[in-house]
Amino acid sequence: MSKKNVFGQSVWFKKKIFQTVGRFVLWYLLKPNKVIVSGSKVLTEIPEKNVLFVSNHQTIFTDVIAMFQAMFAALNGQIDSIEDWSYLKNPKVNVYYVAARETMEKGILARILALAGAVTVDRTWRKGEEMIKREVNPNDTKSIGMAIKDGWVVTFPQGTTRQGAPVRKGTAHLIKQYQPIVIPIRVDGFRTAFDKTGLKRLKKGTELSLRFGQPLDIDYENDSVEVLIKKIGVVIGEDHFEEVG
Repeated sequence: MSKKNVFGQSVWFKKKIFQTVGRFVLWYLLKPNKVIVSGSKVLTEIPEKNVLFVSNHQTIFTDVIAMFQAMFAALNGQIDSIEDWSYLKNPKVNVYYVAARETMEKGILARILALAGAVTVDRTWRKGEEMIKREVNPNDTKSIGMAIKDGWVVTFPQGTTRQGAPVRKGTAHLIKQYQPIVIPIRVDGFRTAFDKTGLKRLKKGTELSLRFGQPLDIDYENDSVEVLIKKIGVVIGEDHFEEVG
């Protein structure tokens, strides 16, 4: 129970959060819908560390939790399925996700879920509903780098659940700096089935899809930030450029 991760968080407690929240989400949110996972075999073919997942984002919590479920399942021999939740007995604990600090500080539930692997950062373009412009906090970049070196990190290059938002430059800079293996994830259906948080059901029987792609072909030295933005946008189905931030 005393083992801690690179951020000083209890690994035992993190595992318990994965197991408890995972069972609830699977039973209450995912089971009433049809969950289709594809491409998860790739998760068994990549290293245990230095992997960055890039994904579109449709709810604050549920699509992220579903991604983790699919990861745990694949690593426990359940490819392209999360039906048998025995995989929760042995979840991978060195997994993280990048989230806005202001989001993860709203309420008890968000704070608890933050302990399940959130690497919190300050948005450079928005604070609450106010549009701003500020410099990237170097400590935020350092924290994401620590997580990448320790395991798998899920990030959302658009930085928001808003459909059609541009892919921002921050993820491209991270890729060039830390040179991780980059795996794309594309999610769909979550925006139809749930509210913005992902914790309130709006419609049952929705097809929820999680598609894992092959590692991106990246020339870390020569691919420009703009080229990386284009590659990421294409694979997550959000092919937009962001000129600032």
